[in-house]
Formats: sequence, structure tokens, C-alpha cells
Amino acid sequence: MKRILIIDDAATVRLYHRTILQDAGYEVVEAINGVEALEKALAQDFDLYIVDVNMPKLDGYGFLRELRHSNRPQVPAIMVSTEATASDRKRAYAAGANLYLIKPTRPEQLVAPIALLLGGEEEA
Repeated sequence: MKRILIIDDAATVRLYHRTILQDAGYEVVEAINGVEALEKALAQDFDLYIVDVNMPKLDGYGFLRELRHSNRPQVPAIMVSTEATASDRKRAYAAGANLYLIKPTRPEQLVAPIALLLGGEEEA
């Protein structure tokens, strides 16, 4: 089963994403900020990351930059944010995001690109 780490400081957003992803057949782990996420990402293997931008301690950009410079296997990361400007998108891709989605996301907006990024191996 593919493992996804959801990183968001809002419990309601984590629950929403968790429900969508578990219903699609993924195993989900959560982190409440970039520091906790980095600790989990360096200790365990994940197949994909869903990353919020604005978080305390270490924001999504910082998390991705640290992750991309680590010696961990480099897997896809989707940045999900309320920030909708072109410069936010550019910063996300520069930090190492594979996709940038604007909140709130509909279930199909999340599940379809994840299936593509993971090679279409989602478990139904």
C-alpha cells in the first residue's frame, strides 16, 4: 500500500485529506508542521507528500527544500495552499514541489494527480 505524509497545521484539513486518501486506498500519516514532517520523512519511507505552505516552525517551502537536499529517496510532493499567485506557485516549484493545488481541493483534484504521480498504481 502506498504511504502518503500529509503536512498541515490545520486539523480539519488533515482530516479532510486523510479521508479522501484512505477512501482511495492509501495509507496516511500526518504531521502538524514542517519540523515534525522532516523528522518523519527522514525516519520512514513515504511514496508522496502533501504539503501546506503556511505552518509554524518550518513552512512548506522550507520543508521541501530540506527534504530535497537530504539523502532520502526523492518522491513526489504536492503543495496545497490558499496562496494563489504566480509567485507562490514559482516558489513551490523552486522548493521542489511536483504540483501546486489551491485550497480547498475537491477529492478528484487530489486523487487523480496522485495516481499519475505514483504511476497509476493506486489501490482501489
